[in-house]
Amino acid sequence: MTRGLRRLDLDVLTAYEDGSHGLDDPPLLDRAGALGRVLFSNDDDLLREAVRRQRSGEPFQGLIYVHQDRLTIGETIEELELVAQASRLEEFENRIVYLPLG
Repeated sequence: MTRGLRRLDLDVLTAYEDGSHGLDDPPLLDRAGALGRVLFSNDDDLLREAVRRQRSGEPFQGLIYVHQDRLTIGETIEELELVAQASRLEEFENRIVYLPLG
């Protein structure tokens, strides 16, 4: 998926590339915020942490979530491209965007 997104000239940084792949969910959300990046995930635990933060008012940069059985990789890439083209970073603050959009 990363290669497909990069072919579309989308700015992608994986947790593996950043060295943060071993972090638990709260520090991972904090790391994304420190980098000014929205997280994309299909991890239910990360979704729960983002929901917890929304409810408690604890800030996070944003999360784009898709259930792993909901979309194909190609469909996910198309949805992420649409989100990237139609949105600004600040629109994601403390928000969870669920894919598919429609």
